[in-house]
Order: sequence, then structure tokens, then C-alpha cells
Amino acid sequence: MNRRIVLHVLLAALALLGAPAMAADAAPTNVTVTYDHPEQFTETKKVRALSPRLDDDSYLKTLKSYTEVRAGKMLPPGERLDIVITDIDRAGNFEPWRPYPMRDVRIVKDIYPPRIDLHFQLLDASGKVIREGARKLRDPGFMYDGLAMPGNDTLRYEKGLIDRWLRKGPDQL
Repeated sequence: MNRRIVLHVLLAALALLGAPAMAADAAPTNVTVTYDHPEQFTETKKVRALSPRLDDDSYLKTLKSYTEVRAGKMLPPGERLDIVITDIDRAGNFEPWRPYPMRDVRIVKDIYPPRIDLHFQLLDASGKVIREGARKLRDPGFMYDGLAMPGNDTLRYEKGLIDRWLRKGPDQL
């Protein structure tokens, strides 16, 4: 049997068994992400108004998990980060003047940049607030700066916003 095939079979078996090696991206306990009234988010209102058939907020769970894992990797031991996301407007928009079925397709252009508004608290081991604030994450050059995730990830631009913010490190959030 080819080694490559054996390796793929072993990795698939480990994934099915829930092996600890596959749990490396489990959400850390030192970061929490919550959403403040997601039904009022710009994204939610936009989708419901322009393309109600696509009304699906499952992206919130994915973005929450991604943010928790990424933030957990940058925090020093003992520190805790609490993030409350207050608004999201994903990259792209629906253009209802387009003929069906294109009116239900998210069109990504530089005139529709991603936006995430949040409030955060960075706490030390005793629960004392080290830093807190509100941030408006924006990237008007999101299509050209190369910071987005590669491939077909539908949240690549939003993840790029989160990564840019977290890349500053806990001292400069």
C-alpha cells in the first residue's frame, strides 16, 4: 500500500476517534467571545432585507471559535480576554437588481469592506482589568492587502480583521 494512502487512512481514523492530536484547535478557557444582540447586526439586517432565503447565522459560531482559538494563542499564561462583538458587516453585499439567481449571491467588491465592532477586557490572573476598550475593526483595502485567509473560506476577510487586531499582542489591543 502506498505510504500516502496509509497516512490519509490513519489521519481519518484519528479524526473519527476524536484523538487528542486533533483537539489542538479546541477553544481555550482563557478567552470568551459573546455577541451582543446579533439579530441587530448590520449583517443580519442586510441579509434579511436583501436575500431572506439566505438568512443563516451559522457564521457566528465559526467566527466565535476562530477568535477564541487565535486569541488564546497570543495570551500569556494567567491572562484572560473577554470579547463582546457588537456589530458585524461581512465583506460583500447582495445586489438585488441582478437577475435571479444572482441576487442571492454575495458580491465581494472593494466597495463592500468587512467591519467588526467589539468591546474587550484583558484581565490578569486575579481578575484585575489590565486593558479594556472598544475597537472598530476595518480594512478598506481588504481585497488587496494579502492579509485574508487563502482559499475559499467564506469568512476569510473577517478572520483577517481579527488576525490583524490580535497580531498587535496583548500589550496593544
